[in-house]
Amino acid sequence: MNQNVLSRNNVKVFGRGSQPMIFAHGFGCDQNMWRFVTPAFADDYRIVLFDYVGSGKSDLAAYDKQRYGKLDGYAQDLLDVCHALELERVVFIGHSVSSMVGVLAANREPSLFEHLILVGPSPRYINDPPYVGGFERHDIEELLDTMEKNYIGWANFLAPAIMKNPERPELSAELTESFCSTDPVIARRFAEATFFGDNRADLPKVRVTSLILQCSEDIIAPQSVGEYVHRETPDSTLHVMKATGHCPHMSDPAETIDAIKSYLSAAGAAGKTELAHS
Repeated sequence: MNQNVLSRNNVKVFGRGSQPMIFAHGFGCDQNMWRFVTPAFADDYRIVLFDYVGSGKSDLAAYDKQRYGKLDGYAQDLLDVCHALELERVVFIGHSVSSMVGVLAANREPSLFEHLILVGPSPRYINDPPYVGGFERHDIEELLDTMEKNYIGWANFLAPAIMKNPERPELSAELTESFCSTDPVIARRFAEATFFGDNRADLPKVRVTSLILQCSEDIIAPQSVGEYVHRETPDSTLHVMKATGHCPHMSDPAETIDAIKSYLSAAGAAGKTELAHS
């Protein structure tokens, strides 16, 4: 077991099951964002939580500007954690940009993963007609510009828009605080890797069965994006949630848990049927 990776990525392991379920956080977040969801799976799975280098309580000394200039560097973090713990048959749950990180990792080493669960995925945030990603390039450039000039102001503006649950201001406050606790230089680099990335060509290469959880009224990944991911990803299931905003694991953990459990239960039943017929 590679202790360096485990401390570098602040890895936490718990749960009473044997099959690993690894949770990967989104941009500007950390593993703590999964706290409302993980207890529901702890009896049946071995839960693995981690922070990408540059996020949460990861080892900032391990941050490398080149490595983390693209999502491939984050995919390597995920694979490093899987290798350090010698994981097999991984159920991967990735929020937002981590959905594409999971896709990249699974395309590199498909035999590691049993299922991908992609929460609010987007392979391309910038519109590229006929593809609709939800943003024009100048929107993203403006966002990054604001980030550089007034990082706190940027966080206070963006977090409530992403969360989209105005009646629960504590959720927006937590996301704002999470953004603000990230080093602004590292956050900007991650934002560039996220918002300027284009992973559309990676979707048809996925060989792992996947669930796409699409939120309602999500400004970061609108429904047309979820439908695109489903259309382009072989052996994928699209589930449109009632939960609004971009963080259903925080705003509606019960619906998120139900959707994941229903999918895994159906997948398990289908697997048993296939075995019976083979």
